[in-house]
Amino acid sequence: MSTKTWSFFFACLSLACVAGVAVVAVGALVRRFGGDRDRFGPLVGDLRRAALPLAWVVAATSMLGSLYFSEVAKFVPCKLCWYQRICMYPLVLVLLIAALRRDRGVRFYAGPLAAVGLVIAAYHSWIQAYPPTGGSSFCTLDAPCTERYVWEFGFVGIPVMALTAFAFILTMMLVLRSGGDVPEPGAVGETGADAESRSPR
Repeated sequence: MSTKTWSFFFACLSLACVAGVAVVAVGALVRRFGGDRDRFGPLVGDLRRAALPLAWVVAATSMLGSLYFSEVAKFVPCKLCWYQRICMYPLVLVLLIAALRRDRGVRFYAGPLAAVGLVIAAYHSWIQAYPPTGGSSFCTLDAPCTERYVWEFGFVGIPVMALTAFAFILTMMLVLRSGGDVPEPGAVGETGADAESRSPR
C-alpha cells in the first residue's frame, strides 16, 4: 500500500480511539448518574478484563505506525516526536507483560507515561494546527515540528494520532483503577478461605 493509504488507515484508527474514549466517558456518566449501576455491571466487568489487551494493541500499533512513517515513508521525526516515542515505546513491553500477568497495578507506572506523552502530543498537535510565527524552540531546519507530513480529514496529523493513542491508553488505565485491586475468584494467590469470605451469605 502507498503512504497515503497507510496514513488514511492510521487516521481512521485514531478516530476509533477517540470514539472509544467517548464511549467509556459517556458510559461512566450514565452509570454514575443513571441510578441503575447493577444494570451495567457485566458490561463494566467485560471492559475491565479487556482494558489491558486493548491498551497494549493501541500502544503496539502506535509504535509500528511511527516506525513505518520514519523508516519506510522516510518522514524525519522531530524532537517532539522523539519525546512521544520515549513515552510510547516502553508502554508496548510494559502493557504486554501486564496483560499476560493480568496485573492491574500497571496503571501506577503506565498511567504517568501515557499522561506525559499526552501532554507532549497535545502541544505538538497545537503547533501543527496553528504554527507559531517565530517557530517552536523544539524545531530545527532538518526536522521542523510544524511540518505536516500527514494531514487527514483536515486535522489528523501524526501528533494527533499519538494524542488519541495516549488518551485511549490513559482511559484504559482509569478503567482498571475503577476496579480496585481485589483478585477475582479463583485467581492465583487467593485461598479458598479468601473466596469464601467474599462470597455472599
